[in-house]
Amino acid sequence: MTPSVGVVIPTRGNRPAQLREAVEAVLAQDHTGRLSVVVVADLSDAEPAAAVRAVAGQVGRSASVRVLANTLTPGLPGARNTGIAACDTDLVAFCDDDDVWLPGKLAAQVRALHDGGEFASCGIEIEYGRRRVARLAGTSAVTADDLVRSRMVMVHSSTYVFERGSLWVDESAPAGQNEDWDLALRAATRRPIVHVDRPLVRVRWGGSHYATRWADRIAGLDWMLARHPRLAANPRGAARVYGQLAFSHAALGHRREAVRWALRTFAARLGEPRAPIALAVAAGLVSAPTVLAALHHRGHGI
Repeated sequence: MTPSVGVVIPTRGNRPAQLREAVEAVLAQDHTGRLSVVVVADLSDAEPAAAVRAVAGQVGRSASVRVLANTLTPGLPGARNTGIAACDTDLVAFCDDDDVWLPGKLAAQVRALHDGGEFASCGIEIEYGRRRVARLAGTSAVTADDLVRSRMVMVHSSTYVFERGSLWVDESAPAGQNEDWDLALRAATRRPIVHVDRPLVRVRWGGSHYATRWADRIAGLDWMLARHPRLAANPRGAARVYGQLAFSHAALGHRREAVRWALRTFAARLGEPRAPIALAVAAGLVSAPTVLAALHHRGHGI
C-alpha cells in the first residue's frame, strides 16, 4: 500500500508567487497515495487569523491544502513542528516556500524508503540568478559521519521525507539557524539517510531570510558545536565550522574574532579554504557579499 504523505511548507507570506508555485509543484507530483499540504504562516507580528487568510488567498483553494498559523515557537522550527503536528499521514515531507519540487521527486523517495529507510533526501538543482547547478552526493546513503565531515548542501530541508512521529525539529535552534542540519544529523545517527542522487528539487538562492544574518549564523554554529561534539572531534568538520565562524565574524567587521577563528581553522586542517577567505574579508581586500555572489554562482556556499 502506498503511504500517505503530508507536506509542510512554512512561509512568512511575503513571496506569494513563489509560494503558489511551491504548492502547485507538490500537488503535481505523481504520488499514488494520499497527498496533503499544510502551509504554516509564521507571521508573529500579524494577527494570526489575518495571516492565515492572507496566505490562503495566495495559495488558492484546494481540498488538499490547509493553511495554519504557527502555534509554537515563532520562527522556522516552530512552524515546521506546527505542520508536523497537523499531519495525520504516514510520512512527512518539507518544502521551503521559495523552492520547487521537480517531477518524480516524491515517487522516487517513497520507493527508496520502501526498502527500509526512515528518512530520505535527494539531489538538488541550485538556481542563482539565471544559472542552475546540480549538486549531487555521489552516494545512495548518507551517514552521520558524512554530515559531520561536510554539511552536504544537497541534503537540504526541501528534500526531506521521513516517517511521521520519528523526529521533530529542535525549536531551541537560535533564530532557526541549522535546525535542518541538526535534524538530518539526528536522523542519520539513527539510520543512514536514504538518498536519491538525482536533482529533484530546485533550490533558489538569493532570497533567503537567513543568508546574511551573520550574528544569527554565528549563534547557530555555536549551537551546533555545543549540541554535536563530534563536529569538533573531526578535523575536516571542525575546520569547516571554524572557517564559517571566521568568515561570519569578518563579515561583521570583528577582525580579532575572525583572526582567532581562522587560526583555529588552520590548526584543525591547514588546507581549509574558508580561513584565508575570511582573513581576506577581515583585511578589507574583498567584501563578504562579493565572495558569496561568486560562490553562489557556482552552486556553492561559504
